[in-house]
Amino acid sequence: MTIMETRKHGDASDGMIGGRQTRFEGQLKVTGAATYALEYPVEGLAHAVLVQSTIPAGQVVSIDTSKTLAAPGVLLVLTPEDDLGLITASDWHGNRPENQPYHPLPREVRFNGESIAAVVAETREQAVEAARLLDIVYAEAPSVVSLDDPSAGEGKAVDMLNVAWGDAEAALATAPVMIEAEYSTPREYHVAMEPHGLTVKWDGDQLTVWEPSQWSHGMARSYAEWFAIPYENVRLISPFIGGGFGSKGAALAYSAVAAFAARKLGRPVKLAVTRPQNFTSYGGRAATRQTIRLGATEDGVLQAIVHRGASETSIYADWPEQTGAATSILYKVENFSSQHRIVPVNTVTPGALRGPGKNPSAYGIECAMDELAWKLGMDPLELRLKNYADRDYQSGKPWSTRRLREALMEGAEAFGWSKRSHQPRSMREGRTLIGWGIGCGTFPVIQAPSEAMIRILGSGRVEVVSGAIDMGQGTYTILAQTAADVFGVPVSQVDVTLGDSRLPGSAIAGGSMLAGSILGAVHKAATAARDELIGLALSDGNSPLRDTGANTLTFGDGRISVPRGEGPSLTLPELMAALGRDELEIRRNTLPDGATAQEHYQAWTTMAKVQGPTMGDYSMHSWCAHFAEVRVDEDFGTVRVSRMVSAFDCGRLYNPRLVESQWRGGIIMGIGQALLEEGLVDQRNGRMMNSNVGDYLVPTNSDIPDIQVISVGVPDFSASALGGKGVGEVGIVGVAPAIANAVFHATGKRVRDLPITLEKLI
Repeated sequence: MTIMETRKHGDASDGMIGGRQTRFEGQLKVTGAATYALEYPVEGLAHAVLVQSTIPAGQVVSIDTSKTLAAPGVLLVLTPEDDLGLITASDWHGNRPENQPYHPLPREVRFNGESIAAVVAETREQAVEAARLLDIVYAEAPSVVSLDDPSAGEGKAVDMLNVAWGDAEAALATAPVMIEAEYSTPREYHVAMEPHGLTVKWDGDQLTVWEPSQWSHGMARSYAEWFAIPYENVRLISPFIGGGFGSKGAALAYSAVAAFAARKLGRPVKLAVTRPQNFTSYGGRAATRQTIRLGATEDGVLQAIVHRGASETSIYADWPEQTGAATSILYKVENFSSQHRIVPVNTVTPGALRGPGKNPSAYGIECAMDELAWKLGMDPLELRLKNYADRDYQSGKPWSTRRLREALMEGAEAFGWSKRSHQPRSMREGRTLIGWGIGCGTFPVIQAPSEAMIRILGSGRVEVVSGAIDMGQGTYTILAQTAADVFGVPVSQVDVTLGDSRLPGSAIAGGSMLAGSILGAVHKAATAARDELIGLALSDGNSPLRDTGANTLTFGDGRISVPRGEGPSLTLPELMAALGRDELEIRRNTLPDGATAQEHYQAWTTMAKVQGPTMGDYSMHSWCAHFAEVRVDEDFGTVRVSRMVSAFDCGRLYNPRLVESQWRGGIIMGIGQALLEEGLVDQRNGRMMNSNVGDYLVPTNSDIPDIQVISVGVPDFSASALGGKGVGEVGIVGVAPAIANAVFHATGKRVRDLPITLEKLI
């Protein structure tokens, strides 16, 4: 098997787009044959470990390395005293400061847990023990350790996120019914099964990096810019990723440290980030708070929404967790005002975590809608249907497709919502209180250019080649299905090669944009290859199909035939043999015709060419409606989610089996968000107190009930070439408020700050 990991597998009966093809790489993963980034056998490895700060703010005055350097096996110690000679790389959008030095081990400490030193030794055990011998002296400075810190203040406005139409304050003041509430969410973390890390190797000025990556091309660009080497000199290899959820889309500080150490030592270096370091080497979802005021008529028609939100960011970079992202598009309202602020605190810069922005935003507005329904004495489902948005009031554009009404109706029917009693604490089994709640969700359709190569071999096998990645969402499988569909061959006849920055360019696997982007490129390349093959078959003197008089051919059931069956029929290997061809190779992309080489580079390595949901004539989004049942122990306050029914509009499903897996995965993460997950910060020193999977609680099998998922979508060809919309992010959006609303229905107690724990209910 090549380093790029070619997948070969499949059942022809499910091989076409829309079929329930099993996962290509599944057998490799469950048997342990899949090779992850830190498992590649590289000879002569040295091992690096990180040393992190123990103060929240200040300066590293000195680091005495003498004992560490004298320890057995130690090869190198890096501290802020070392000038690594690196240059700051571009951000995700391609913006880059002019010749600004980059210090991945900074002297200024900006948060507790920031990497300030690294030790490299012959073995990892030697490096870990030697790192304990460093004598570090700090000069501590005042800090703001969390959003709840009394000295945090109100932060600063993010004007680009302020949205308004009509006169929301005036309409609210005259509304017959008004509710106001504050909702908050804590820091949340990715906790991917596979921790971060990498292996790096230099061959002269050629750099090879084995690293889990959601974006092989963009991360390779960072290495090239850090070390001022040509992009072509970097090869980043990432065929398998053990979960990312937004955390593995960028090369990080420890990546630069490992690459520098490998160049300095002239030998490969492996750096495995420990589980606790995974909580501070990159950022999770920022803590948020938001106040929502809703005004409505007595029969439940929304008159105004006024939203004020805030999220924490780091003191050195701005990252807004957009609490108003879903508030503006879920419901019809003529008067709207939303503002967002960011509050700098001494933490690592937050990052994208499944459903960024839309997730906490939906928590606020969906809980508020439930509170309004209760105040009105109205069924929460009826209130949502009454205020159904017929268009996007923020952009003024019509929806491309929006079947949220169908999701609500079909989800309610499957759940049995009509049997719900209105009064809290009215449904029970003995000492167990039962509650039912609704939460709606959405996520935008994001589009990006991509490129793919199709190779038809003399053996009749079809290869799909792309630098795209598969972190478990099914890229290998749906690309094989797409090619099998075009060529009319069993999916078992298709090979897929992914996960290498030297392969054709691809969008990032993030923002639910990869499938829609890369499938367009694969379909375009496969169609072009098929058309070229048809041309050869009809014109080549050696082709048995030349003299049939046909002007086209059909591909199906593994054979190439003349339409209406009037003539010979050949398999793909037979046709290639007749043509005397060992190989036919076609490469296509979805950039505009005539795009320059620089535009190609920009498209694959930055997000400068990414288009948002309202770039065209329509407003394009995925939608969902979640129905949750909870059971609450009346005496102890423990909450169990006992049933979930969720209906989705995600357009055409390329592979329902894999889509349903993605939806369920998002729902499971939403259950964790609602009941378990909370980053706890020591208010004295900004230290993460539960930076491990023993104390940072995530759902296990025993926490997860039966989950029923329903598709109500129809193909949306404005959203993507093949009609699909994003599925990966939307599943989590709206789950937490559905559970919170169910808890209120069960207990009569409204918990507005996540997670919902027993002490908040007793």
